[in-house]
Amino acid sequence: MAHVIIIPYPAQGHVIPMMELGQRLVDQGVRVTFVNTEINHKLVTSTWTEKYKELMHMVSIPDGLDAWEDRSDLGALTESILKTMPGKLEELIEMVNEGAHKVTCVIADGCAAWAVRVAKKIGTKRAIFWPASVASLAPALSIRKLTDEGIIDSKGPLLASNRLADQAGHFWQEDFTCLKWLDQFPVCSVIYIAFGSFTIFDQKQFEELAFGLELSGKPFLWVVRPGMTKETTTNYPDGYMERVGSRGRIVSWAPQQKVLAHPSVACFMSHCGWNSTLEGVTNGVPFLCWPYISDQFSNKTYICDIWKNGVGFERDEAGLITRGEIKSKLENVLGDKTFKAKAMDLKERIISDVEEGGSSHKNLNIFIDWIQDKDTNA
Repeated sequence: MAHVIIIPYPAQGHVIPMMELGQRLVDQGVRVTFVNTEINHKLVTSTWTEKYKELMHMVSIPDGLDAWEDRSDLGALTESILKTMPGKLEELIEMVNEGAHKVTCVIADGCAAWAVRVAKKIGTKRAIFWPASVASLAPALSIRKLTDEGIIDSKGPLLASNRLADQAGHFWQEDFTCLKWLDQFPVCSVIYIAFGSFTIFDQKQFEELAFGLELSGKPFLWVVRPGMTKETTTNYPDGYMERVGSRGRIVSWAPQQKVLAHPSVACFMSHCGWNSTLEGVTNGVPFLCWPYISDQFSNKTYICDIWKNGVGFERDEAGLITRGEIKSKLENVLGDKTFKAKAMDLKERIISDVEEGGSSHKNLNIFIDWIQDKDTNA
């Protein structure tokens, strides 16, 4: 039996798609050892149902930082990882290889290339998994060419199918009670707002968003995770909860794929991370784009300018997205049926590619055959 080591970069948007890959491999009879950092291992296993426990083994290695150190400082985290984790991974693989199920392949996150070097050193097969869009990978692979030419100073996604919509790898417990709350609203009437695991707002911007949702007059489901604002505690405008009443529901984390598949959800206000982009697209939900970092800006470009299934926000002179701008763009997306039509058309095209018989499914099977082929050189 093939035995794969999977190593994500220690961030929510990287762990979830690699957990999905791991589960797909287990479904095909591949043994998986999933390696998180010690901190993330505790978070992930606290929310994991262990459905795949027999063939998927969850383990951890240290990232080199002390427990009290700030892991939102990505520079310090990455530097510590490069110093600590390669050696620890090598030790882990050596320990595993002493048992009955030797490692046959290492699958590393595209942002954890150090793990590929470890795999090469020990002489095992290795592969890189890119958890973002291919549009963000292409320029990354062409940086030298793009620089030389003075330009700079898609197919194959993996996601939980709509048939199951069960994801693993969440850092926070999902609040499933919001699904019953959604049941009380008509079709395409609720605004869903979620900004992933990294986006941080200052208090002024957070309040403008809150007021914008209030002014819309529409029901909304808003994910406000721990640490979403720069302040120690999240402070809503005075009297806010009383004014929005039962038409506003705020949760710390949501079962997003199930929420987006719910018929009452009309649109998705999102940071446009690749996981969220795929989940919104495959459920035919129009977007209101609010990118924060990295490939989220290129994903917004696809949504607004190429697929045309959503709109972005404009900032004022102070760099703020105002309550008026939020209300206006919500009215635009909810009032123009073109956005929903574009979203549904895109959904049909994507689903035909991802489901069994599509190119994504075929590519995954080709990869599994390569993992299991003992005659293939590392």
